[in-house]
Amino acid sequence: MFGKGIVRMSSRGQYLNVMIQEEKVFWKNGMLAGEGLWRKAAGDEGVVICHPHPLMGGSMHNNVVETIRDVFSSCGYSTLRFNFRGVGESTGRYDEGRGEKQDVVSACEFMKSQGVEKITLAGYSFGAWVCCRLLADKPSLIVSTILISPPQKYFDFDWDGMENAVELMICGDGDPFCDVDDLRKNAEYIHSELTVCQATDHFYAGQEPLLAEYLKQYIYEKKA
Repeated sequence: MFGKGIVRMSSRGQYLNVMIQEEKVFWKNGMLAGEGLWRKAAGDEGVVICHPHPLMGGSMHNNVVETIRDVFSSCGYSTLRFNFRGVGESTGRYDEGRGEKQDVVSACEFMKSQGVEKITLAGYSFGAWVCCRLLADKPSLIVSTILISPPQKYFDFDWDGMENAVELMICGDGDPFCDVDDLRKNAEYIHSELTVCQATDHFYAGQEPLLAEYLKQYIYEKKA
C-alpha cells in the first residue's frame, strides 16, 4: 500500500492557469497510513501543506491548500498536501491535535525520503494550530513555517518559546475566528511577519489571487 500510487491527478490551479500534475501517494504513519498528493520539483526545497478542521469538512481538497500548492509549485518547490488521520484514505480517527502532530511529521519524513532537504511547513486554520503544537517540539525536519488564519478564537495557541519559529502569518481583516489585533501582538511577540488581507474572511472565497500574491511575495523575498 505504501509508496507512490499509480494514480496521477491533475487540477487547474487557482493561481496558475496551467494543469498541475500530482501523484497520489501513501506512506507509513506509525500503525496508520497517510495519504497525500505529491508533486516533485527539481530542487531540494519543498512545502508540506496542512488542511483545515477534519470534523468541519476540512481536507487536502481545499481552496487555500490548493492556492498554497499553486504558488510554491510556480516557484520551483516540491509540494505535498495530505489528509490528516481519518480523512479520505488516511487511516485512523480524529485525535484533537495530538495524533495530527505525528501526521505532519510523517508527511515531512515522506518528503525527505524523496530527496527534499529544505522543508517549509504551511498550515491553514486547524492545520496552523497543529503546526504550532508541533513547533513547540522544535522538529529538525522543518526549516520555515507559514501560518494562514490561525483560529485563535477557537483553539488555544501557546506562543511561548515560538520566537523566530514562524516566518509569516496571514489572515483576513474580516476573519471571525482570528482577531487581527490579537494576532498582530502575537506576531510581534514571536518575531513573525504578519500580512493582513483586506476584505477577506476565514475562507478566502474569491480572494485566492490576493493570498497567492502575498505568498509569492514572501517566497521571492526569501530567495532574494
